[in-house]
Amino acid sequence: MPNLEMILNGKEISVDVEPGDILMHVLRDKLGLIGTKWACGEGECGACTVLVDGEAVTSCIYPALKARGREITTIEGLGEHGRLHPIQQAFVDAMAPQCGYCIPGMIMSAKALLDENPHPTRGEIEEAISGNLCRCTGYYQIVEAIELAARRLAEEGGAK
Repeated sequence: MPNLEMILNGKEISVDVEPGDILMHVLRDKLGLIGTKWACGEGECGACTVLVDGEAVTSCIYPALKARGREITTIEGLGEHGRLHPIQQAFVDAMAPQCGYCIPGMIMSAKALLDENPHPTRGEIEEAISGNLCRCTGYYQIVEAIELAARRLAEEGGAK
């Protein structure tokens, strides 16, 4: 059984994986990080989005062994000391979550966007979350939450 070593949410970890394991199953089933959601299994809905070296990827189709030596960030890795990350807090404040199933993936896509482009236009936000499907909303409050997060992060001096 191959050993997968990676930096997960800021900590070096090592976990045994099968050659055919996908990252989402390793995160959820072997490491207990259930914030990453299983939905389509085809990389189409974005519920399983995590960051790999800062880039948003759909972990349901990402081979686990491809993560070797990389930095993986899940929704559980955003907040610090029991406090929500400013992007998470903006989603709460804008009342963006409905059922909440898609929200971790939306937040991770927003994080990747705001790390790369701290002052996105509404169109850039819509493009960044175009791979994240939500069955509950019309996306208005989600886009509003990302705009709010961008403003707050700019006031704090940038994304963390």
